[in-house]
Amino acid sequence: MLNAYRLGGSLYVPATHRDVLKIANGVKWPELRSVIFCTEDAVAEEALASGLDNLRDCLERMQARSSALRFVRVRNPEILTWLLALPGVEKLDGFVLPKLDLSNVDVYLSQLMESRHLCMPTLETRDVFDTSRMIELRDHLLDRGYQKRILALRIGGNDLLSILGIRRPRDRTIYRTPLGHTIAHLVTVFKPFGFQLTAPVFEHIDCPEILREELSEDIAHGLCGKTAIHPSQLPTIEASFRVSQLELEAAQRILTDDRAVFQFGGSMCEVATHSAWARHIIERTAIDS
Repeated sequence: MLNAYRLGGSLYVPATHRDVLKIANGVKWPELRSVIFCTEDAVAEEALASGLDNLRDCLERMQARSSALRFVRVRNPEILTWLLALPGVEKLDGFVLPKLDLSNVDVYLSQLMESRHLCMPTLETRDVFDTSRMIELRDHLLDRGYQKRILALRIGGNDLLSILGIRRPRDRTIYRTPLGHTIAHLVTVFKPFGFQLTAPVFEHIDCPEILREELSEDIAHGLCGKTAIHPSQLPTIEASFRVSQLELEAAQRILTDDRAVFQFGGSMCEVATHSAWARHIIERTAIDS
């Protein structure tokens, strides 16, 4: 199965974009590690039909393989059904499932159980603020065997802020809004059970310093990639998720040193508690190389 860290910066592109095929084939923005063609919030209702026509034509002409992971963010379960029946759908790596909760999880995921496609459910409904509902959703995903089809869970920051009647400020990271607590809560509910989570979009294109600060917090929370809304954000996102030489050396020593505790790079390294982190760093390094 794919490692979710391969996502890097996932660029959202409306399905109505005139260059969907060029982007899918790596002709435009060849540096992309993952792209998500959106049929939901980024497409107005009156433009949906033309966006779906655009996607259908793209699938027919899309190259079978690409260096970038390619996903479609569906608008609803019916569009997922429609896409799965199209010629060329096998060229996609998977689908992003919006506003997933207990009311629609079976309708979405049951369609993918016999498919090779992976999915990224987005946590962005009012249920996200209810710990008991998130635990119930997590246990349902595990009990039904849906986890094997899930590459990562996406945190829908803007939708969650909208529920609160808030727009992200320009002068601070999302962790200095009420969602800071929510993101930490999602990490502790899902990550111990093997689910990866990706970081919310940063919507202010002209605030690179705040983006870098937020990425530092994303990584500290164990998130595995970040949604990008503009290609200019991609270098910053990719650089932030790249494993440093110091991290790699520390990980290698933790996994090979015969001492239970030792000092390296000004920090304590303890094999019993740091080995999981070290294996994770080695896996990420292999992805980046």
